[in-house]
Amino acid sequence: QTFLFFIQFHSAARNLLPTNLCLHGPAILRKSKLLFVFAKDFVSFSSASISIALNMNMHSLLKLALICSFWPTITPLSLNYPAVFNFGDSNSDTGGLVAGKAFPMIPLNGETYFHEPSGRFCDGRLIIDFLMEAMELPYLNPYLDSVGSPSFETGCNFATGGSTILPADAASPNPFSFNLQISQFFRLKNRVLALLSKDKELQKYLPAEDYFKQGLYMFDIGQNDLDFAFYSSTSEEQVLALISKLLSALKDGMKRLYDAGARNFWIHNTGPLGCLPRIIATFGKDASNLDELGCVISHNRAAKVFNMKLHDICLKLLAQLPEANCTYIDIYSIKLNLISNYSLYGFQQRLAACCGYGGPPLNFDTRIACGLTKDLDGSIVSANPCNNTAEYINWDGNHYTEAANRFVADLIRTGNYSDSPQLANTPLILT
Repeated sequence: QTFLFFIQFHSAARNLLPTNLCLHGPAILRKSKLLFVFAKDFVSFSSASISIALNMNMHSLLKLALICSFWPTITPLSLNYPAVFNFGDSNSDTGGLVAGKAFPMIPLNGETYFHEPSGRFCDGRLIIDFLMEAMELPYLNPYLDSVGSPSFETGCNFATGGSTILPADAASPNPFSFNLQISQFFRLKNRVLALLSKDKELQKYLPAEDYFKQGLYMFDIGQNDLDFAFYSSTSEEQVLALISKLLSALKDGMKRLYDAGARNFWIHNTGPLGCLPRIIATFGKDASNLDELGCVISHNRAAKVFNMKLHDICLKLLAQLPEANCTYIDIYSIKLNLISNYSLYGFQQRLAACCGYGGPPLNFDTRIACGLTKDLDGSIVSANPCNNTAEYINWDGNHYTEAANRFVADLIRTGNYSDSPQLANTPLILT
């Protein structure tokens, strides 16, 4: 009888509740109450242990539904573009660094979804992969990948891990900075138009000419500029002073794209840099440098200043470029919300890396990267992955897991985190 009830309860939950719990808060609250009534009939004659567990689960569900019911109702974002051209760093790199520098990708990257290294710094898919799925478009092939006859019919990815907005120099770990990515785009566009003028059949593999105007131009870059600046600067003030220069370069690049016909701009702000295990392990040794979540205050403060000025750039583009459409996505708030309320969203670890070494609270050691085995202090140790990546927000100390990326992408699509005027009316979620 107990087994039969749980089958019935599971079926009822699947039928009543949508996949993304916070898309329709008020409706979920009503449906959660129906489930609660359904469960209550069983609780009255079930065993004490089952009753307690069921009550706890139902109250957690009601708590989440109640929170969601207060969120503003905003029309989900429309993602209807024939092609996507992406510029960025490892947050959206789908194989550029591996192809461009023969970067040695560890076998563990890609294990969750692709079951082999896919050029992504993640156990599976990135935010951009989920957004491409939402547009019913193939995953973006990297511009630098020439093996396997890659198709660019629905866009191209210029992002590479370690990229910065400011031009790379001899000391930079990656030469493919934003200005070079822009140049690569123009090389691609000019070459595509020249080829299509000679052979229209190539349109099976290359974007049509009007796709360059109708397509979506995505940007997720700037995190590494802030990150590297904290290592090379003597004070937080020096890092903050750099931000205007960064955003001026970003704006100039976007203006070049607009002048060449780009109209649809999609900008991700930078996430809570101070919550990455590597940053905490390096800059958080003094507890006074950490906030209540255990994140490094200075890095998150710099990220927020960057994001505020980045939003201003978006507003200026709209004011100065009459045909431009600019969607600003508040990645910072989504990720901080996830980190703040990790258990509410089904995660088990707030900050710890899934793939790392050292155990709680960070499971990260700067001396050994994910997937490696080394001699540390006379002992042979390995930085191995966790058993269940879906329980972790962070993958390797620097990047997010597929589970976290899916969460972020789902909230992006609701429209609740696009453009600051709307965000001003969104209530805080308390831990």
